[in-house]
Amino acid sequence: MAILIVALGNPGREYEETRHNIGWKVFDYLSFEKDLNWKEKFKGLFSLTNIKDEQVIFLKPQTYMNLSGESVRPAMDFYKVPIENILVIHDEIDLPFGTIHLKMGGGLAGNNGLKSLAQHLPNQNFLRLRMGVGRPKYGEVSAHVLGQFNEDEKPHLEDFSKLGAEALEFYLKSGFQKAQNKYSKKTVLEKE
Repeated sequence: MAILIVALGNPGREYEETRHNIGWKVFDYLSFEKDLNWKEKFKGLFSLTNIKDEQVIFLKPQTYMNLSGESVRPAMDFYKVPIENILVIHDEIDLPFGTIHLKMGGGLAGNNGLKSLAQHLPNQNFLRLRMGVGRPKYGEVSAHVLGQFNEDEKPHLEDFSKLGAEALEFYLKSGFQKAQNKYSKKTVLEKE
């Protein structure tokens, strides 16, 4: 059975280094990233590979965050991926910066990408790899997630992206439960 890995984000150079696009950064640090051959389809960029004799589809919707479901649903239908075999990587303001958490199903936490998926998919029981970007101390949440990482965060951004990629690869090789046990609430920052 196929597995669909979706990294939410916004297309365009002005969004490349923003918190909303942390999922795309995770793809950049996969150990086999150079072997992924990206093509345009499903209103997105996708690539196929096989891991443990299972077809894995990687998808970066190019619809903008709030229309992500318009990309994910056609890919899901085309490859006949059951909802429980979809893992969505997204920014998460309810986790401190540098922390990841694996979760099955759940709410939408105000994330417009997740809201769009909920509108287009049969239910919300897809898997999530939540990438903590923290809440803004002041100002609008939308400005925070569409903003770039601050000077305190930037030195840790590569390690944070690598941690997400490591957790994703572990999931693909060992299954969701083991990945959840090993990586949930893991952080790249020192605990104080």
